[in-house]
Amino acid sequence: MIDSFENHIDSKLSFLKTSKLLLAISGGIDSVVLTHLCHKMGLNIALAHCNFNLRGKESDADEDFVLQLAEDLELEVFIENFETEAFANDEKISIQMAARTLRYHWFLELTEQLKFDYVLTAHHADDNLETFFINLSRGTGLDGLLGIPEVNNNIVRPLLPYSREEIENYVKEHKLKWREDSSNISTKYLRNKLRHDVIPILKEMNPHFLQNFAKTQMFLNDSKFIIEDKISIVSQKAIKSIDEYTVALKIEEIKNLSHPIAYLHELLKDFGFTEWHDVFKLLDAQSGKYVKTHTHRLIKDRDCLLLSKIHTDDSQTINISETDKIVDTPFGVLFLDEVDTVLETHKMTIYVDKDLLKFPLIIRKWEKGDTFYPLGMTGKKKLSKYFKDEKFSLLDKENAWLLCSGDAIVWVINKRADNRFRVTENSKSILKFEIKYDH
Repeated sequence: MIDSFENHIDSKLSFLKTSKLLLAISGGIDSVVLTHLCHKMGLNIALAHCNFNLRGKESDADEDFVLQLAEDLELEVFIENFETEAFANDEKISIQMAARTLRYHWFLELTEQLKFDYVLTAHHADDNLETFFINLSRGTGLDGLLGIPEVNNNIVRPLLPYSREEIENYVKEHKLKWREDSSNISTKYLRNKLRHDVIPILKEMNPHFLQNFAKTQMFLNDSKFIIEDKISIVSQKAIKSIDEYTVALKIEEIKNLSHPIAYLHELLKDFGFTEWHDVFKLLDAQSGKYVKTHTHRLIKDRDCLLLSKIHTDDSQTINISETDKIVDTPFGVLFLDEVDTVLETHKMTIYVDKDLLKFPLIIRKWEKGDTFYPLGMTGKKKLSKYFKDEKFSLLDKENAWLLCSGDAIVWVINKRADNRFRVTENSKSILKFEIKYDH
């Protein structure tokens, strides 16, 4: 296995040979084998062990084992203790999810603080098969059937091509010691049930089951590339516009596709949607109907579906003093500058008569009943009527911010200034407001 592992690193993961590596080690057979293989290759590794304090003295013994292994191999080692049950209760998540969250968050901290290039984990081919069946049992799209990626950002899994049997044979051949996690025996967890009861039967029925599964996943990955190429083409036709708030999808383009619900899934799967029939129904729903996730909302608006993030700070107000020059806002950075002359104006820049302003100014969301005097027009207008005349989408309305002086609107930001604060030949002090998205 040593020769095979070296060849695999040379051919597929050669970047590891010149990188600073953090190896996640539990003390179990998989991570112990990965440690020994990397050490024999002379890779620049340090060990990281999580004590989740879930198995009492057994957890502490795992920690002692890892410390001794690091000493024997003369490797740097990092140990972190977690109150996993308390974290799981606080976050209202399972113990397994809590351990995973704590583990990867700590790995991220170590890589950032100590400049590690990659984190190595000891997932192998049987882990990949188990993950496939777990995702399949829960209901999944193509992505869930692709298994565990060998490289995912800075997480690398060098043992992924190797079976549990190969790892066990390596341990026997080299007489290595490791720690057995007693929780791996219990079949109350789905993964263990698959590992002990289901997968052995499949392997008994077909001794080449694991190899054939690897081929199937290779074909699925090839299919994914074809799908991504097609979605890229469809996106160019289906996306009407993209701005800092919203992606607008053309309903008619989507309805003309051969299988609209499948394309909607591919276009929107990264935003947390799961109720795809509800998403599909939006194509023929009334304007204002929507489907939402924890992070995004998809809303029907005339001839489009509008995708946007869900913001929780809609009631936010910002005060601007007379001495402020730069103000951070939810929609960009606002710059204030006293100038001598008025240059060309546009939606992101206005000039006002400073003497007409009452400080502190306020930035806020629009409210029902707001009125202003649109620049270039005579008389006042309700904002709701202005939005309708300007064909604002529902999301445009929700994302409309106002710059106010007292109760008076100075600027429907990035849309229209108020006539009452315009610069005239009698203005003695001119204040320029400008929005920039990069500061």
